[in-house]
Amino acid sequence: MIFSDPFVFSFALIDSGAVLFLLIYFVITLSDLECDYLNAQQCCSKLNVWIMPKLIAHVFLQSLLLLHGHWLLMLANIPMTAWLAYEILKVPKGNLGVYDPTEIHNRGQLKKHMRDCMIYVGYYMLFFFIYLYCMIVSLLKDNPIKQKDDEYEI
Repeated sequence: MIFSDPFVFSFALIDSGAVLFLLIYFVITLSDLECDYLNAQQCCSKLNVWIMPKLIAHVFLQSLLLLHGHWLLMLANIPMTAWLAYEILKVPKGNLGVYDPTEIHNRGQLKKHMRDCMIYVGYYMLFFFIYLYCMIVSLLKDNPIKQKDDEYEI
């Protein structure tokens, strides 16, 4: 183990919180497109920039959990990692990214992207509170205040 458990879980908490804020940005941007405050080109260029950082943050967190032996949490993160990788790999040739401005209004793509973002928000909210619980438990296991009883003996 490279880091202590409280540090690993606090990093997991920060990482999942950052991805949550990013997903809220996705939802706001997609809703701006739906209400015609943004055009499709602006919306898709804003969102496609953040696809890879979202995957990298998730994979890094999963590898950190694997490295520290938190197998259950790592296994619970595998479906989301697989889905994020699948989402990137299924982009057809010629498209600009996961969010393509020429196809976002066709065949209900906008509603599908909005639904996917809401599922991601629910997933990361759940894991945010799981990491918070794990961090609190790991802090309570360790004794943060080391007291010496030898100094106060009479």
